[in-house]
Amino acid sequence: MYRVTLEGLKAVFAHLSLEMGVYAPLRDGNELNYGLYSDSTQVDLDGLKSLNTPKDLILPQSEDLYKAKLGHGKIEITSQNTTPQPFAIFGIKACDIKAIEVLDNIYLKGDFVDDIYKARREQVYLVSLACKDPGATCFCAAFGLDAANPGGDVATWIIDDYVYFEGQTDKGTELLKKITHLLEKTIEEDVEVEKHEVQQKVKALPYVDLDLSHFKGENTMEIFNDEKWDKIYGACLGCGVCTYICPTCSCYDIRDFEGKCGEIQKFRCWDSCMYPEFTLMAHGNNRNSQKERFRQRFMHKLVYHHDKFAEHGCVGCGRCVNKCPAQLNIIKIIKTFGGAN
Repeated sequence: MYRVTLEGLKAVFAHLSLEMGVYAPLRDGNELNYGLYSDSTQVDLDGLKSLNTPKDLILPQSEDLYKAKLGHGKIEITSQNTTPQPFAIFGIKACDIKAIEVLDNIYLKGDFVDDIYKARREQVYLVSLACKDPGATCFCAAFGLDAANPGGDVATWIIDDYVYFEGQTDKGTELLKKITHLLEKTIEEDVEVEKHEVQQKVKALPYVDLDLSHFKGENTMEIFNDEKWDKIYGACLGCGVCTYICPTCSCYDIRDFEGKCGEIQKFRCWDSCMYPEFTLMAHGNNRNSQKERFRQRFMHKLVYHHDKFAEHGCVGCGRCVNKCPAQLNIIKIIKTFGGAN
């Protein structure tokens, strides 16, 4: 295990920036957002949760796929995907580390491997940061996560005026070798004490005992046909904010537009199952009511995803709890259809 002073962390970022992009939570008014580090940016590792998530850097909100142009009797296609360069993301909390693992299952371990996602995923170093003061809207523990042991390629803890580093994977060990000369070796005793304190704080959170036991395949149709959906969905605005701030939402649409001289630009962008146009086809849409769209979102997070990957599609980050204007977050769904101990 290694450590460096909080002041010395600037030298770590600056050194890594010489050979790769370094991203970290940056203070942006009242919000934290992941952004590219530079000497002029304000890195904030004290905040609990960023508004955007590390997903944005691995699965961008919009990305070009290719350009196509008809010329001389044939269609010329030019790929817009370049080989990604190495980059590191610092300060990722346990919930967002798990969210990336959820995305990995979808994009790398399913029936189809997404080459674009795979190329970017192979180039990224995930540097996690243990939570120090989990918030009231955090419920990662309900999904079996440990906020004090965040995982990733390299795990870090902030204790007093030091940042402690511990490699978790071969890739993490590789990253640490690049900065070892800027760190000092230390023992794990201080970190173990910190872990215990954080774990005790988590136990005191209000949603730590959410009961997920009812959300399993054998109860799929019972939950799907439950009349409670008719009562609970009514306040939903269909705004889609829950999907755009969710670190595990993975749906995208593929669109194109016509550029100069008849050139067609093909790109993909995030989509939301809360919108009427989602999966719209020539014959129409299979989910025409807001109730059906609302039900689809939460059935997918809690039941369908679990049936396919043996884990839920939610990581308990609490962003939807903070941002849903109608306060129709996943905790209400869990309590309505599952319960709380």
